[in-house]
This record gives sequence, C-alpha cells and structure tokens, in this order.
Amino acid sequence: MYKDTLNLPTTDFPMRADAARREPERLARWEAAGLYAQVRAARAGAPRFVLHDGPPYANEHIHLGTAFNKILKDFVVRTRTMMGFDSPYTPGWDCHGLPIEQKVDRELGAKKLAMSDLEIRAACRGYAEKFVAIQRDEFRRLGGIGDWYAPYLTMSPRYEADIAVALGRVIEQGLLYRERKSIRWCWHDRTALAEAELEYASRRDPEITVAFPAADPAAVRRLFGASGDAPVAFAIWTTTPWTIPSNLAIAVHPDAEYVLLETARGGLVAAAALAPALLASAGLEGKASARVPGRELVGQRYLHPLAPGWRATLPAGAKAFVVVPADYVTLDTGTGLVHTAPGHGEDDFRTGKLEGIPIVSPVDAAGRYTSEVAALEGVHVFDANPRVTAELERVGALLASREGEHEYPHCWRCKKPVIFRATEQYFIALTPDAAPHAAIDLRARSLEEIAKATWVPRWGEARIAGMVANRFEWCVSRQRRWGSPITVLVCANERCGAVWPDGSDAAATRAFFARVEELFAAEGADAWYARPTADFAPAGLACPKCGGTAWEKERDILDVWFDSGASHLAVCDNGRFPGLTWPADVYLEAHDQYRGWFQASLLVGVVTHGAAPFRSVVVHGHVLDAAGRKMSKSMGNVISPLDIANQQGADVLRLWAASVDFREDMPFSKETLTRTAEAYRKVRNTLRFLLANLDDALLGSRFDPDRDGLPLGELIPVDAYLLRRARDLAARIEKAYRDYEFHVFYHALNNFCAVDLSAVYLDFLKDRLYCSHPASPQRRSAQTVLHRLARVLGTAMAPVLCYTADELWDFLPGAHASSVHLETLDLLTDVPDDADSDALDARFRKLFDLRDEVNKELEVKRQQGEFGKSLEAALVLGGDRAALDADLAATRATLEELCIVSQVIGGEAAAESRAYPGLRFGVRRAEGTPCPRCWQVCASPSRHPQHPDLCPRCLEVVLSLEDWRAR
Repeated sequence: MYKDTLNLPTTDFPMRADAARREPERLARWEAAGLYAQVRAARAGAPRFVLHDGPPYANEHIHLGTAFNKILKDFVVRTRTMMGFDSPYTPGWDCHGLPIEQKVDRELGAKKLAMSDLEIRAACRGYAEKFVAIQRDEFRRLGGIGDWYAPYLTMSPRYEADIAVALGRVIEQGLLYRERKSIRWCWHDRTALAEAELEYASRRDPEITVAFPAADPAAVRRLFGASGDAPVAFAIWTTTPWTIPSNLAIAVHPDAEYVLLETARGGLVAAAALAPALLASAGLEGKASARVPGRELVGQRYLHPLAPGWRATLPAGAKAFVVVPADYVTLDTGTGLVHTAPGHGEDDFRTGKLEGIPIVSPVDAAGRYTSEVAALEGVHVFDANPRVTAELERVGALLASREGEHEYPHCWRCKKPVIFRATEQYFIALTPDAAPHAAIDLRARSLEEIAKATWVPRWGEARIAGMVANRFEWCVSRQRRWGSPITVLVCANERCGAVWPDGSDAAATRAFFARVEELFAAEGADAWYARPTADFAPAGLACPKCGGTAWEKERDILDVWFDSGASHLAVCDNGRFPGLTWPADVYLEAHDQYRGWFQASLLVGVVTHGAAPFRSVVVHGHVLDAAGRKMSKSMGNVISPLDIANQQGADVLRLWAASVDFREDMPFSKETLTRTAEAYRKVRNTLRFLLANLDDALLGSRFDPDRDGLPLGELIPVDAYLLRRARDLAARIEKAYRDYEFHVFYHALNNFCAVDLSAVYLDFLKDRLYCSHPASPQRRSAQTVLHRLARVLGTAMAPVLCYTADELWDFLPGAHASSVHLETLDLLTDVPDDADSDALDARFRKLFDLRDEVNKELEVKRQQGEFGKSLEAALVLGGDRAALDADLAATRATLEELCIVSQVIGGEAAAESRAYPGLRFGVRRAEGTPCPRCWQVCASPSRHPQHPDLCPRCLEVVLSLEDWRAR
C-alpha cells in the first residue's frame, strides 16, 4: 500500500559479477582507452617507484605459481600508483635456455642433425616468441597493468648486447677464469649446472662402509701406542659407491679424536665418537686403543681396495692414496674419515687442489664410465653402484651395506639426480684469490650490499647472506646453443687453449667488448655464430701464452641466470624503457630466487655498478596443493589460473592472492577458492547496497554529493562515527599496502564490510534510508556517508579487485576520474581526528557493545517464539542507567535505532550488562499497532482519516510526498 512512498534501493550495479564476460570487456575498454598511458600521464612529475620485473620463462602456459607472482607485482604497482607515486611497469621474459631447446629438439626430431647452429637458434627464438605472446595475454587477463606490448626480452638484439657488456665488465674486473673443476653436472641434459639450477628431493641411496688397507700397518699402530704389524684399515663411509673407483685420498678432521679398533677383521681406524656405530653396523666387536688427533694421521698412506681395472688411471708419479686434513669433516654420521674423489665432489676438489692430488673424473657427459675404468666402461654411474659394492665385498673390503633416505640435488629442468663431474668450465670468481687478475672481492662487496637492502621478510637477509658467504665461484658456462655466447676467444693451439681477453689488459677488454656490443645490438647474438672470428679479434692478436695468432670463438653459452641477472643493466639503466630507473625500488620473486635471480642480479650489479640493483627485496612462498605438495603436471594437481578467471573471475583469484600471508608456502584448493568467492560476494553485495541507496527515485534523481551532501559538521553523530571508522580503515589499508602486507588489507576489508557495515551500520540504517523523506537531513546524512564509504572502499580495493572497483566507479554518482585507477587512495583526511572525536567514539563503542548484548537476548526470544522480527520487540531497561543515558545524550543516538526495536521502556529486567555495569536489560513483545509502512510497533498510531495506522514519522513523510506530488 505504501511501497511507492518508500526509498527502496535501486541500482544497475549487478548483483552477480558475470566475470567471464564482463572482465574481458572491461580489459578491452582499458586497452582501447590507453589506461596505462593515462595513469602514467596522471602521475607525471610525481615521485618515482620502480618495481623491476623478474622475467618468467617463455615456456608453456602460465601456472598458478607464475600467476600468483604476477598478481603480487600488480598489487605493488597499483598500490604505489594509488599512493600517488609514478610507478611504471615493464614486463619481461627470460627467453634463452635448455627447456626451450629441449622442446624444439622434440619438435624437430631427426631434422635437427642436419641443421646449423643458426637454424636451431631461429627455431628456439620462434618457440619463445610464441609463448611470450601466449603468456602476455594470460597475464593481461588476470588484470595486470603495464606496458605489455613493449616488454623486455632476453633474446632481443639490444638485450643480448647488454649481456655481452655485463660479461665484458666481469672480465675487465679480472673475475672470469676457466678451469677443470668438479661441478654439478646433469647427465640427462649433458650440461653443467649452477646451485640455482638445483632442486633438492628425497632419494634412497646405498650407504656402504669400506676398509681401505693401510700401506704401513706398523706405522699406524705405533701412532696409537700399539705394537706389531697386523693389518690395519681406514674405515670410510659413503652414499656414492660409484665414486670409489676415483678415490685418491681419505680426509680426517685435524682436531677430531681417532681410535684404532682391534676386531676380527683386523685393526680399523675411525673417529672415537663414531666407533660404536661403526662396530654395530659391521656386526663386530672391538677394543679401542688410545686416542690420537686427526693431524697425527695426516700423511699416512693406504692401498686402494679395488684392482687397477676397477679404478681410475692416474698420471705417472701422481700423489694419491694418502690421508689428508680437512675442516669440513663432521662427526654426525659415517666414520669420521671421508672418502675423497677430487673429480666428483666440491669439497673433494678443493682438497685435491690444496694437496696437489690430480683431478680424476673418468665419466663422460652422459654419466657413463669411460675406458679409464675398464671394468665399468659404458656403465652409467648409478647402475655401477651395486657392481662396485659387489666387487668390494668380493675382495673383502666391504664392512657394511644398506640403503638410506637422503636429500639429494636434482636438475630443476629434467628432475633427474645430478652428479659431480670434473670438466673445463668458465667461472666468475667471488674471492680475489680464485682468479689471477681479480680486481675486487666480489663476495665481500656483495655481502655489504645485502646488508644495505631491506628484506621482506626480514630473515631473508640472513638466508641470502649465508648462501653468498659460503659461495666461492659461479659456474657460468653451459654446453648448449640457445643462449648468450661466452664472448671470448680461445687460442687454436690445442696444447695451449688460452682464453682472451683475460682481464689483464682493461683497455683491450673494453675495446673488444665495444665491438661485440656494436655487432650484437645490430644483429643479436647470432652474429657470434654467423660472423668469422676475424670480425671480433683485433688485427694481429697474438696469444700471450704461446704466441700463436690463430683463434677460435668460444662455443659455450652463459648460464641463463647471468642473462636475467643482467636485466637491471639492460632495462633500468639506459632510458630505453620509459620511467625505469637504477637501482629499482623493489624486486619481488619466490623464495627459490635467493639462489637464482636475486643472487645473480646482486653479483652482476656489484660488478657493473658497484652496488646492488635493488633497494628492497620482497620474497614470497610457493603455491601448494591442499595436501601441501608442490603443484606439477606429472602429479595431476595443477589448477589453471585461466580456468579460475573464466569461472570465478580474475578478481576472485586476486582476492585469494591478497588473503594469504605470502611469506610462507601457501596451500590452494577448490575449497579455498570457494571461501574466497564467498568473501568476494559479501564485498560485492556491500558495494551494491551503498550504490543502491544513493538513488532518489521518489525525487526522480540520484544523490549528488555536491548538491545533496551534508557538511561533515552536520552529520548525525552515528554517521560521523562510521566515517571515522572508515578513515581508520583507510589508514590501516594504506599502511598494509606500504608494508606489502596484503593479507592485512584482505582481513580489514572483509571485516569492515561483513561486520561494521553489513551486520551493524547498514542493518540499523535501513529504516532511516527507506522510510525517511528522501530529502530529509536524516537521510542525506546517511547518504553522505554511504557515498564517502563507496569512494573509500573503491580506491582501497582497486589495487586488488581491479575489475570490480572500476565497475563500481561507473555507477558512483558525483565528479570523479573516468577510471578508479586514475584516482589516489581516499584516506578521508578531511574527517576530524581529535580528542573530542576519540571520546565520542569510546561512547559509541560501549553502545554497540550493549547492542550485541541485546541482540543475543532478542535471538533467545525469537527461538522461543515470543516474536519474529526485532521490530516486534520492546527493550526493557532497569537498574543504573546513568552511564547509558550520558552516552545517549552525548551521541544523540537512540537505542530504538541501534538495536532495531520499536520501543525502549523502563521496568524490571533480568540480564546484567557488561558494557554498562549496574544496568539490567531484557526484551519482550512490544505493545501497540504495527505501522504498515515502516513496521515499527506504535503505541499511539496517528488516527489520520486517510492513514489511521501510520506512525507519526511515516504520516509526516507520506503527507509531505502527497503535497509534493500534487504540486
């Protein structure tokens, strides 16, 4: 009957997001309007904030992990933009490397055998270009803003030239050297690996204990105060039996205590602390002699237990089969004597170099024994484990054998376990003693730069510092074709093989790399393969080692981490990418990049600029499945981010990304997504309620903040209180954004929409909004606040819910920018923040605490069937009302409005208030007639001839509207 007199909410803002259709349409609008360019123009002259994009690999479609990373980066760019910074974003792609070459190998098949290096590189480039385009569109669909059609690509000619420039500066500092060294080797992909290219996973391996006979048992016995010349053996323990054929030394800790155990198998030397475990594993009993420090054993010689055909061939006169000292020997497992094969271990190699023991590695690129170990020629090293163990048992040297679970390094590309193998490789020296012409202590300088940067989380500093502090070199050579060549020349004299430039002549190095840069900038790195050596070598260049004048171009390529590690030089330091500056304000990647891009960028930056290329580093965890497992296609637990975007919407995925504390690994499941979608729905419904109540349909218009809004000083106090709550929310969100705590934003937004607004303020405000005169000060006060709330929420959520916030902006009345993304955060700085406001807010908090208490009583009575809606109830107050009355008077609030009851009356009440000690309250059915317009129970209806049942408030509104319509 009175429906046409009510201000019922009306808006075209849809209840359902329909994201699969609307988000792509809005993305197309942004791009047609050149939104990114508009944003940059709007921030012209503002302080700059640069996030430098770590390049994802241009291979396959994006997965949830890469999507999460790009979404976080978009949060940073958008939040800094909304804070008023000029925050440009240039995306990049890592385009070189083995995964692409392997994909192309499979596509080409046998055809590759007849193709030149240039033809193979062209095929790889085409593959990378294809997936750059695919991934660009996928990242755009997720809402990322940036210069998507002018990215940096590590395979572009100018970028490849900059990689060469960076390498030139490495050589100019005398840091590049070539050496035969024991390095991580992937036998499946047949290439060297750096630490950053390893993944660690559990693996079952053999564990064997072996007796190496002493060459002079009597001498060993004398060290332990024993007599005679009965057999003595040094007991070693290893998890890699296949390396026993390459054993050349046994390492002891010089300060550890060792004993001679007299057993049925003869005398056994072991660390005193590990002797009981040794005897138990070998099933022996033994009596220990006096203890001696390991340094006393140094120099003792032993016999290799395997026959010559089972062990590596040694150069004539080589030092071998000797006990040596080593500080890395530990007493946590094994025997305290470490089997040492310098060609098959990092520590082993260093010991071999220090002691002058040859670096023997009788294993080919595919991980098979060469003819140097005749009995195992052609056998893969892992297949050799049981054979070597069996032979040791046959010759009586095997003391114990079993299997154990170990964390073992695997290749990050093919997932196969790697081996140590000694090969000729190029290294960047991290310490000045590693290379003959080293001009800087790269490790020490890098540690200084790590300490200067800000790390989020803070413990990230200790993590990367520990990695760098324990690193001696960076193996940068790879035996492939698709990548940036190591642009040095190698003496063609096979007996020489000297490398030039070697850093001994800085001016010559600069001149050589200036030529390389010129050709690469014009033709790309393909020039190295297409042009003759003479186009690069200075005329008449003579080898400084042998005097020869014939040179060859190095065929190895650089580690792809060097490519991406040089991105700051190629992208941020030359003006070729608008707005980017050096150093970047922030790098943001997953925690595996402590070993990867963060470290590579740091090392290259210290060489090229003498400083880190970043001011701060933000590190996130990995996305896991619901069971806590890493997502992978082989496990069938991968969830496509594009499927989520096309079903639930990119904003729902973005909201999930904001909801997690990214500093740890994050489980993800469909249940998680469902909960996030529900949270999104609540936020969207809140926005819709705000917009719907800015409609003045009864007046034939919409709320205009300039025309209809009230000054802040004229707001009803409870409305002003909510505005102050919104101001505090905006400040908290702004701080969360500044501190990269996006989960704080999520919880703050969710709680404000669900609790402060939907459950409280908007709940009791409905009566005033719907039933007041459309132009009354009471309704205008509420609408003024609703409009400001919509602005605050719109700008606050824009960096995360980029599609939804912009959609809200289309329906928001009043003057504003064409897109929310051209605005800055509305922090409600014009809302007073003073002592009087604080005191008033404290009173409101107590009143809302009382409201919660009353609501519980109302629910009890509803459950008992005493009444249905709260408007059918009366609130009964008794006891000490002084404090309550004082708060009501100061705030000009009414309990009828706050508690949504029809009447507040005095009387006896049973419940005691905790908000107001001494106050007692209760609820009962209200007495009177329900108003047919607002449904409040009125004890004294108006008795108006035309509207006899209306309450006085509704009668006044109805008569006013009738009069206005009549005119």
